Amino acid sequence: MADFGGWLMPIEYPGAGVLAEHAAVRERVGLFDVSHLGKAHVTGVGALDFLNSQFTNDLNRITDSKAQYTLYCTPEGGVIDDLIVYRNSAEDFFLIPNASNTTDVVAALQANAPAGISISNLHTSYAVLALQGPQAHEVMQSLGVNPVMDYMAFAHVSIAGCDVILCRTGYTGEQGFEIVPKVEDAALVWDAICAAMNPFAGLVCGLGARDTLRTEMGYPLHGHELSLEISPVQASAGWAIGWKKSGFVGQAVLRAQKESGKVRTLKALTSLDRGIPRAGMKILNSQGAEIGEVTSGTFSPSLKVGIALALIEPEYEVGTEVAIDVRGRACAAKITALPFLPSHVR
Repeated sequence: MADFGGWLMPIEYPGAGVLAEHAAVRERVGLFDVSHLGKAHVTGVGALDFLNSQFTNDLNRITDSKAQYTLYCTPEGGVIDDLIVYRNSAEDFFLIPNASNTTDVVAALQANAPAGISISNLHTSYAVLALQGPQAHEVMQSLGVNPVMDYMAFAHVSIAGCDVILCRTGYTGEQGFEIVPKVEDAALVWDAICAAMNPFAGLVCGLGARDTLRTEMGYPLHGHELSLEISPVQASAGWAIGWKKSGFVGQAVLRAQKESGKVRTLKALTSLDRGIPRAGMKILNSQGAEIGEVTSGTFSPSLKVGIALALIEPEYEVGTEVAIDVRGRACAAKITALPFLPSHVR
């Protein structure tokens, strides 16, 4: 167990460990308790237009019962948080921000909200579970839930007699679901899913496997690839920006960064030797000059090599060989296309 965003979280579970938990998700199915994630509710006439003026992505791109990945920026272009927005209707939205950022997200929304818009912090009212892996659909079927739904769609269903929100999304690169029960029902729902996983040799999984899985996909983690100092343009998250909509917080700075093409941007690295990159390590070019910094690094259980995400000067392209300063030793690496492994989310 370890502190994570102010919450005590499992790094790995007894009897398995990070490598086994990682393999279960890639090959079969795994269940994560990610209840540290925040929850908030935004309601009222004009809620759609208000949130569109705050978040980067365009909520007009999705219909009711669909979810969307988006970012909440400062006027300077830094990222307060990245989050998932569930659209119940144009006047009713459920938000899932990151754990330690929930208070900041809610406070910023409340400070900017016009009259008639209600914003509630529901962080401790709901749990969040994530069932991930190629057999996640079969587990859902065994629980009596119809799992056939589009990617980023959600529905209100019953598991173990408890009402939950079921969304076809996740943070691993595999097909799966995020399940949102009320906190008082969380243990019942968790136990029911664990029992349903047993015939598939599924495992419960901790933050260690969550991190290796998301890094293999190149998914950002706030505080590493995104922060108040790292913009969505730098994090190569321009696909989550509604460039054509009328405006949102931070738009002018992000547009200027995009048009200049001169900021360090997120790229992937694969080690060419035994070096394991870690966050904060410097990236060097062939002349030994610093050209970037690792934001996340780990050993890839799938590829059996060290991999990293790093902010690197824009002129260095995929295929370029560089070095990572691993505790004073220059370890060879190559800039690699993302994701490191094929994505199966759809």
